[in-house]
Amino acid sequence: MKKIIAATALTLSSLCNIASLAAEGDVGVAAAMDDRYCNTCHGVEGIGNIAVEAPRLAGMEAWYLRRQLENFRAGIRGTHGEDTQGIAMRSMAAKLSDESITDIVAWAGDWEYVPAEVTVEGNVNQGRTAFQTCAACHGVNAQGNEALGVPALAGQNDWYLITQLRNFRAGFRGSHREDTYGSQMVTMSKTLRDDQAVINVVSYINTLQK
Repeated sequence: MKKIIAATALTLSSLCNIASLAAEGDVGVAAAMDDRYCNTCHGVEGIGNIAVEAPRLAGMEAWYLRRQLENFRAGIRGTHGEDTQGIAMRSMAAKLSDESITDIVAWAGDWEYVPAEVTVEGNVNQGRTAFQTCAACHGVNAQGNEALGVPALAGQNDWYLITQLRNFRAGFRGSHREDTYGSQMVTMSKTLRDDQAVINVVSYINTLQK
């Protein structure tokens, strides 16, 4: 409840700032800032919100956040009927302009990174073995690799990682013909033979908090 109240207060504060800018005639800036409603779902300072399954944005790579917002807007992500959270995000991103995306990415870049709370427990040793395949792209410490276009996994909400791996395995995400990176993940996710293997590898990633 305290988080909800804090998020509401921050949203109202942002709206007040927008109104102030508009009154000063800076319409372009105000128009972009009017789309700063991410923390309504993603939590104060973008720390993530398990209640609505919205992941941590604070600390996320700017290039990756931009790509995902653009993919949601273009319908490359969030259109599969079984991707409940993706559909919700698609509706939020559909109206964003290029200027709004640039503003959101810069805004999120100011949020302090805080490693996500650990909420799942699996077999870390088995997860470590399975992660060797993931490490080829995501790095041995799950730190990500911009050159390969893959994000950091360390420090992300474990429940979100589990949901996305399940979505990739089921084809709910990454099946769009223009989602090059997503299609690669569909293939890689199949190396995890079952749901327990997914939990195990995420449990190991939890030990790599950046």
